[in-house]
Amino acid sequence: MVRFHKLALGAAFVAVLTVVPSFNAGNVGFAAAADMTDAEKAAEEAAASAAAEEMIAESSPYAPPEGSSAFAYEAEVHKMLDIVINSLYTNKDIFLRELISNASDALDKIRFLSVTKPELLGDTKDLEVKIEYDPDAKTLTLRDTGIGMTKDDLIANLGTVARSGTTNFIKSLSESQTNDVNMIGMFGVGFYSSFLVADRVSVASKNNDDDTQYIWESLNGEASFHVGPDPRGNTLGRGTEITLHLKEDADEYLSPYKLKELIRHYSEFVTHPVSLREIKTIQVPKQKDEFEDEEPKEEKEEGDDIEISDDEPEEEKEPEMEEVTTYEYTQINTDPAIWARDKDSITDEEYQEFWSVVSKGDGGGNAEDWSHFNAEGNINFKSILYVPSEVPQALQQGQLEQMTNGLRLYVRKVLISDDFDLMPRYLSFVKGVVDSDDLPLNVNRETLQESKIIKIIKKKLVRKAIEMIRKMSQKEMPEDDAEEAEVDADGNVIVKEDEDKPKRVHPYLTWYKKFGLSLKMGCIDDSANKDKLQKLLRFKSSKADGEDEYVSLQEYVDRMADWQKEIYMFPGESIKTLKESSFMDAFLDKDVEVIYLTDAIDEYFLGNVREFNGHKFRDITKEGVKFSDEDENMAKRRAKVYTETFKPLTKFLKKLYGSDVSRVSISKRLGRAPAIVSSSEWGNSANMDRIMRAQAFAHGVAPGENALPTGVLEINPRHPFVVKLLESIPENEDDEVPREVKDTAWILLDMATMSGGFPIRDQKKYASRMTRVLKSNLGVESLALADEIEPPEEEDEPEEPAFEMPDMGDFDMGDFKMEDMEDLDM
Repeated sequence: MVRFHKLALGAAFVAVLTVVPSFNAGNVGFAAAADMTDAEKAAEEAAASAAAEEMIAESSPYAPPEGSSAFAYEAEVHKMLDIVINSLYTNKDIFLRELISNASDALDKIRFLSVTKPELLGDTKDLEVKIEYDPDAKTLTLRDTGIGMTKDDLIANLGTVARSGTTNFIKSLSESQTNDVNMIGMFGVGFYSSFLVADRVSVASKNNDDDTQYIWESLNGEASFHVGPDPRGNTLGRGTEITLHLKEDADEYLSPYKLKELIRHYSEFVTHPVSLREIKTIQVPKQKDEFEDEEPKEEKEEGDDIEISDDEPEEEKEPEMEEVTTYEYTQINTDPAIWARDKDSITDEEYQEFWSVVSKGDGGGNAEDWSHFNAEGNINFKSILYVPSEVPQALQQGQLEQMTNGLRLYVRKVLISDDFDLMPRYLSFVKGVVDSDDLPLNVNRETLQESKIIKIIKKKLVRKAIEMIRKMSQKEMPEDDAEEAEVDADGNVIVKEDEDKPKRVHPYLTWYKKFGLSLKMGCIDDSANKDKLQKLLRFKSSKADGEDEYVSLQEYVDRMADWQKEIYMFPGESIKTLKESSFMDAFLDKDVEVIYLTDAIDEYFLGNVREFNGHKFRDITKEGVKFSDEDENMAKRRAKVYTETFKPLTKFLKKLYGSDVSRVSISKRLGRAPAIVSSSEWGNSANMDRIMRAQAFAHGVAPGENALPTGVLEINPRHPFVVKLLESIPENEDDEVPREVKDTAWILLDMATMSGGFPIRDQKKYASRMTRVLKSNLGVESLALADEIEPPEEEDEPEEPAFEMPDMGDFDMGDFKMEDMEDLDM
């Protein structure tokens, strides 16, 4: 392949354009050189030279920096890029995070060293990172004023894949007795993420120990790199400049909006300022030359002394505008990383301001509470956890899968991910930050998620979050705001009675009304923390059913009767329904407190959480409810007599109802109700059955064909209905039972079924029974319809005359006065 020197090829191209005689092809042609002026020739030669330059640039091979030397990588480049792209990073955006992190390390080092040697800062005292993009050159440049690198540093640090600035620095600190910081600023695996978006990477660096600024450069995919003096000279003063020559498919990183988004996302809390140079085009008035557009003054002729003035002012012409390109740096990371500060130095206002940064507006205006702590031990990390005051939108709609993870994971203030499952789903509303120095920066999300370190951090975070909520529940009631005293007409202070004052509500109860469901879910999901979470729950009960009255499980246990061994629970649809239920009769009579459960999750709570502090939960809608306040021998003798006495009735009812009930038994807990249908001890309650039948995505069951549960019919042996029904049954089992007795027995079951919260199994038969009852009670012999009536035709009534407004003459409503009405005798 024949290669030409750039100048020779350009000269040949220009000669072709200037020497070839003129020819025409239609209206297109080249003018001969003899017919062109000198200016035209110069312009033609310049255009030809530019075209040649572009053509040569596109066709010429890569040329390393002048005066540089080639060095081989210590690791094979293809394998290196395969590690970077396939094993470490699944997202190309990560390259900017890595470069800013490395720049921050370099800045930390020079800042640390300058504490004892201020002269190291020299004339470059501002420690910062600046980022520039050039859409024309398709380059992205990141510049820092950090420690910089010498030639040997460039070769050593950028020539091996095995070196990582972050991990080696942490290892260095752990092994050193003097907290040596020589590893800060070293580039490693993170640097090579640049090749995810760049075809060529150039690194210029200047260190105080070296008078020369050096440049490192390498192509994507090559097995070598070049290092040499920077042809531009010392342009940095101190620090490092990385220039990425972007790939064809990486144009998105030339957008200021994209770059701002990435900086805010990954490097929002980096200690040093990170600024982006934005390119803007604005319209400004065009500047005119001093003598431009000056109109020549007309000479006056002699004798022409008359001046004629025009009354109309001369219209000002709009100035001619021109486009001007401006460059302006804007700092992107303006939010402080307050978790790194001592918590005693942070005000509540600062915590709330940081909450607005963390929450992004999802979770109410202010945080309800927060916990700022340093975890020390095998794994060290700093964290701030926030509890919102309002329920996030996704949680309001019950869409847990759409809840964004509220915790962001940082390594030394550099974001690793905001997509880690650092909190279980029942604490998904908790938001905050976690910053650990023990985590590797250069590792993918999947590997880190399964690491032992993450599991330990998650366990500690959950424990801290629960502890924070516990402290919220134990806070003292806030003091009343001082109210202005009211005085009467005589100036005496009006003393308000206690009942006139609005009842104060503990802030925890206000918060619990919104987030209580999540805590109940935690009791189901998190068996390790179940006991702690149960103490945070609050319930309505038969002794605390006011709007702002709640009882904790511990308070319930503390006021249990001496004979009571179980915690009585009553699940249902509403407080009103539960209070009026027949299940409550005996409990109200004995003054036994019952906890009301009206949330759908309460049924799952009862099924998974069986007890609290050794006291079992007892669903009062299920069979087996007993009271231990009676003499046990008396209760047994009484039960035996009732069973023998009502055996004919229970046998008859079971035969009559068939599979509609699983069993007929004598109730030991009914008060005023004749009968009720309860659930078996290990079966679904009526409320649970209602919830299951309401499932919108239930498979395998046609609409309206849900299998209805079979309950236990408990009859009250003391109720007159039951006693009368026993008397109505023939003594001989073979005798025919009158239809009226059967209807009465079925109506008794219907009443008991509805009182127990179950639906009527056969609504058509139920309607037929009620029709017969109405027919008997009303004395109706036949259900045949009466003849249709034929009313006579009515005569048309005359229309009322239309009301006509009287003539008001010249009366003007504007002259009307209300005082004139006082003279009228009304």
